[in-house]
Amino acid sequence: MKIEWKTCYRIGLSIFLLFLCVHYWNTAVGLFLLAFKAAVPLLTGCAIAYMVNILMSLYEKYYVLFRAKKGGAADKGRRSVCMAAAFLTLFAAAALLVKMVVPELVSCIQLLGVKLSEVIGQYGDSRFLPALLPEETLKALASMDWEKTIQQATRFLSSGISGAVGTMTSMVASLFSGVVTCLVGFIFSVYLLSGKEKLQSQGLRLMRSYLRPEWNRKILYVLRVLNDSFHHYIVGQCVEAVILGSLCAGGMLILRMPYAVMIGTLVGFTALIPVAGAYIGAGVGAFMILTVSPLKAVLFLVFIVVLQQVEGNVIYPRVVGSSVGLPGIWVLAAVTIGGGLSGVLGMLLGVPLAASLYRMLREDVGRHDGKG
Repeated sequence: MKIEWKTCYRIGLSIFLLFLCVHYWNTAVGLFLLAFKAAVPLLTGCAIAYMVNILMSLYEKYYVLFRAKKGGAADKGRRSVCMAAAFLTLFAAAALLVKMVVPELVSCIQLLGVKLSEVIGQYGDSRFLPALLPEETLKALASMDWEKTIQQATRFLSSGISGAVGTMTSMVASLFSGVVTCLVGFIFSVYLLSGKEKLQSQGLRLMRSYLRPEWNRKILYVLRVLNDSFHHYIVGQCVEAVILGSLCAGGMLILRMPYAVMIGTLVGFTALIPVAGAYIGAGVGAFMILTVSPLKAVLFLVFIVVLQQVEGNVIYPRVVGSSVGLPGIWVLAAVTIGGGLSGVLGMLLGVPLAASLYRMLREDVGRHDGKG
């Protein structure tokens, strides 16, 4: 058997690269994490562009000026108009949610503060103090050196000021970094959406130039499957959130609970996080109902647990699972495994990734069966 020098070169290069990866693994991981951290704003922009593109493509499909002369001003401005409409739609939905929830939440906190102050004022009266505290505790309080205690508390607070300042500085820096990341991501997403056809054409040219036709075909197939799965998953998740929010608001209206429409909207919005998201909105809703009636707050928690079980085992697998072509049992498995590996992000990505893998595996098995 004749061995060509190219084969030896490839084997030697592969062994050398493997040695570098093993010997400098920690350094390589550190460089990768550094590069990933630097690319977070761009990755954020890609995620924003992908989600906005779904709505923008829908607007472009039904653009009211589509009959305008090709090449005219209306035709040239279609992308800008539809992109602006998509961003404004998302911003308007977020603003409406904030306007509905935040004022009521603030008023509930204020009402709870007033009630607590009344209780504290009542039981903090000196007439009630002897009845509330044991005699030994009253004697210990009377014999305590309050001046020394105050000095110790002052020194403790003084020593903690530096730590509090450091924590506050870190929080401000993190907030500023998050704002900058979102701003850069937003700008980058606008560039991506504006020239998505040109970028796609350039990517295809690079692949045709540097990859074999067989690899080119396989990569395009995987990308197409991933795009279909994520597209249908996002649409299905939004539909499921609307259904859950409507059922929550309707059930609260039937049970005569306060803040029905607002809490239903909040639960539907948080339901965009698979399975666990509705519980987040339910916690805020229970707190708001608590300021009106503790009994109704408990009843609401029971209602939301039952609704969430129905949603998680019946509605979610059927709506989201059918939209991505993934059976309900594998939807629950993907959410559970993804959440265990990466928390909320794993829950969000687990279903479309599992759907993509399921589809590719099913089609590959079908091809093998056809050959057999």
